[in-house]
Amino acid sequence: MKQSKLLIPTLKQDPSDAEAISHQMLLRAGYIRQISAGMYSYLPLAYRVIKNIEDIISEEMDKIDAAEMLMPAVLPAQLWKDSGRYETYGPELFKFKNRHDTDFILGPTHEETFTELIKDNVKSYKKLPLTLYQIQAKYRDENRPRYGLLRGREFIMLDAYSFSSDDESLDEIYRNMESAFQNIFNRIGLDYRTIIGDSGSMGGSDSKEFSAPAVVGEDTIVYSDDSDYAANIEMATNTHINKVPHVDEEELTLIDTPKCKTVEDVSKLLEIESSQIFKSLVYMIDQKPVMVIVRGDQQVNEIKIKNYFNADEVNLATAEEVRKIIGAEFGSIGPISVSDEVKIIADEYIKEIANGFAGANDTGKHYKNVNQKRDFRVDDFGDFHLVQEGDVSPDGSGILKFTRGIEIGHIFKLGTRYSESLKANILDENGREKPIIMGSYGIGVSRLLSAIAEQNADENGLVWPKSISPFDVHVIPANAKNDVQMELANKIYQDLTNSGFKVLFDDRKERTGVKFADSDLIGLPIRITVGKKAEEKIVEVKMRASGETIEAKENEIENTLHILSQNNN
Repeated sequence: MKQSKLLIPTLKQDPSDAEAISHQMLLRAGYIRQISAGMYSYLPLAYRVIKNIEDIISEEMDKIDAAEMLMPAVLPAQLWKDSGRYETYGPELFKFKNRHDTDFILGPTHEETFTELIKDNVKSYKKLPLTLYQIQAKYRDENRPRYGLLRGREFIMLDAYSFSSDDESLDEIYRNMESAFQNIFNRIGLDYRTIIGDSGSMGGSDSKEFSAPAVVGEDTIVYSDDSDYAANIEMATNTHINKVPHVDEEELTLIDTPKCKTVEDVSKLLEIESSQIFKSLVYMIDQKPVMVIVRGDQQVNEIKIKNYFNADEVNLATAEEVRKIIGAEFGSIGPISVSDEVKIIADEYIKEIANGFAGANDTGKHYKNVNQKRDFRVDDFGDFHLVQEGDVSPDGSGILKFTRGIEIGHIFKLGTRYSESLKANILDENGREKPIIMGSYGIGVSRLLSAIAEQNADENGLVWPKSISPFDVHVIPANAKNDVQMELANKIYQDLTNSGFKVLFDDRKERTGVKFADSDLIGLPIRITVGKKAEEKIVEVKMRASGETIEAKENEIENTLHILSQNNN
């Protein structure tokens, strides 16, 4: 392809509104342009990368007998009302009406639509298992789109769905899909981790995330420094060795703690460790009040609470709700003498607190010498805290470390969450009706561009792995006015193209420095410069990733490219 015929609007400076290096470089290198907040055009180079990724995905999906198809992006809202997600999905759901006042949505994901398709067309266990997938634009009305393609309102996604008649079949597909995703990410050259994930609004049981470590990642990956354990921070656990206190219980005493709004305020005022404080928070869980107690130096893990209750909504109670339920202001809430109408759950770690401190449910006052078994009830104990760096890994091997990561894929065992609500049933081998067992699997295709750029870009531009690069080779005649250079460059371009290489030929009448700067920005794996030694049929071959350069004769170029490609796979 001749560069003069492509739209590649490169920029000399970083755009002022681009924070992430991937966003900066994709804009500067002429890969994307914003149309509106969170919505981007994929210019020719970016679209070639996307198509290469899609080809890899299709090849790996074929290997596990997943069939590609395409659903509409505009979906009838009634399906989501039937599944219960129309109201619970949240404000990110694009909702609208057509001219006949019928409710529709823009699809953020397609569990309901695929379930309805199978419901209408598959009636017997003999037709299962089936795995279907599509690669399509998805829509989520993000409150604050940021980081370019990493968090947008329109994005490209692979979404796959499996349908089984028994759990064993689901398990096999789930394992196959995990392997296929790993093959995909390996082939596109990503550094990533497979971690324990949260099912969130998807529902279902088991789930795993695939996360690419990156500074701008919005997820926190928790991993062991001495084993394979890795989890999203929302799902991470640690090894808890309960340290039962062996001290005499002292008399419960009411004390003044004026102007204390936080655990830190109380700790500073009373000159005590925050770990000696019972931190009590009130949540509205599906509109019912629940008090959650954790140790003062720990944070409540709201996802664990949501999963414990299998709740649709978990919200921290407002100041008005706390006053009505507890009778006190924030900062003075505690578990003593709380109404039986309020369920109390507590983290296992509070068992370690002896003669501790807790809010007195009287504004500006706390109790000291609080002991759980004597002074207040707990309806249930569990793991309700966020783990901390330095905790012992749950497998007992190593300690926990944190890193930031970009979620690039997610697989879920949905079970019968959607088939039951949408009445998608089959007849089993005994002729009895039963709900179909489902799985859901997704890869953020467009955000892979950003994830790869975050991991590979340097100060000069993008650096694409060969497997997904828009072109294999960039051929640049140093001086477009030099007939010898142009003639040799054009011959190399034609010969390599005929040999099956994807070649970008910079035929522009630009200065050499501009061409080289643009070449570094674009980030193709190999650059061939036809310069001063053109008359000797000698060119310079440069590897973008390493910066290594070698000279090669014209008749050696193709063999040189094959050797370099093998050495860099």
